[in-house]
Amino acid sequence: MKKKLKYIEEYFFRGIMFASTLFIMIILLTLIGSILIKGLPALSWEMITQTPKGGFYFGKEGGVLNAIVGSLYLSLGATALALVISLPLSLFINVHLAGTKWLVNSIRFLLDLLWGIPSIVYGAFGFTIMMYFGMRTSLLAGIITVTLFIIPIMVRSMDEVLKTAPRGLLEASLSLGSTKSETAYFILARQCITGIITAILLAFGRAIGDAASVLFTAGYTDYLPGSITDPVATLPLSIFFQLSSPIPEVQQRAYGSAVLLTFIILLISVLTRYFSYRYKKQSVKQL
Repeated sequence: MKKKLKYIEEYFFRGIMFASTLFIMIILLTLIGSILIKGLPALSWEMITQTPKGGFYFGKEGGVLNAIVGSLYLSLGATALALVISLPLSLFINVHLAGTKWLVNSIRFLLDLLWGIPSIVYGAFGFTIMMYFGMRTSLLAGIITVTLFIIPIMVRSMDEVLKTAPRGLLEASLSLGSTKSETAYFILARQCITGIITAILLAFGRAIGDAASVLFTAGYTDYLPGSITDPVATLPLSIFFQLSSPIPEVQQRAYGSAVLLTFIILLISVLTRYFSYRYKKQSVKQL
């Protein structure tokens, strides 16, 4: 009887796991499928290579090149700035503070709290800073806000990678006379380079897909930014404004923009998985 109940329990939980997996797969395929079905007919060379013309939001000609370029400028700028801050901080946590567990745990806890704050709060904070310094909506303000948003993501992702490095490697480097800074940058960073790239791509993916944090800071424009002080359009906001239109042609273009954004994020996800796989493979070889 007990053996029979054991098998029933096994099949029951297997069924739940299979149903959960199937449910997630159906949601994913339905989501991507609906975007592709509605968005692919709207995609054209003109849409990708042109900025909005007069009357674009009333169904007339033009494209979303301004939003594509703006998203790339903003995300690349924020990712580069976040990397300058995140890499030294994550190395500092894992090398210089390795002996003070309470401080390391406190920093990680604070970073986790920052990671959990909604992006709209970062946008409101960025807007407050802009008002204080008399800044206007611009690419620079958007980059600063998105940088604040993705720093916790990048630091914690790098931190998890750096934690897996063999401690004996660091101790050997220090015993040979290397300073902690030399050990951090020339030994630990090189050892975990693929994992660091994965963390960078993960943060970039979050940056390019976020709309709330740039809503108050980057502004919106139909033109390409000429400098970092100009307003800039982004794909998420472009999708939002087009979907807000009652005109069917404009709404269909919104789905076309969604296809472009989805493709970019899927490409980043594939690259992230690739570098993550390489890092795991490299770690197994070292063991």
